[in-house]
Amino acid sequence: MTFCIAVNCIDGRAQLPVIEFLKKRFNADYVDCITEAAPALILAGETNRRQVQSIVDRIDISIAGHNTAAIAIVACDKCAGDSADKQKQLERLDLSVKFLKRQYSSVEVIGLWIDENWTVSEIQAGS
Repeated sequence: MTFCIAVNCIDGRAQLPVIEFLKKRFNADYVDCITEAAPALILAGETNRRQVQSIVDRIDISIAGHNTAAIAIVACDKCAGDSADKQKQLERLDLSVKFLKRQYSSVEVIGLWIDENWTVSEIQAGS
């Protein structure tokens, strides 16, 4: 069995598109889901240490328990937890990817954007 992780928005409309995308992208059997309101905002700012640590702790559990080899951080259009425009959210997504790559250098980390039609796209981030 192969696993990957989605650090995803709490919006229920985002869950299935992201899971389906990641199962194909990483040829994964399962996707461990970590949900927060605006997770890219949380990880990009690294200001709320409790929230950041909570996400990191859950990623650690997935990696240790499921030998997870990939992590996706997600941002979405018209996010209820982040009212910023798309450009600002993409900047935060990039910072979040960079943060996760620093934390998990042996794991592939990608950023995903969900548009207004709930279509998932991989973004070039964290280079």
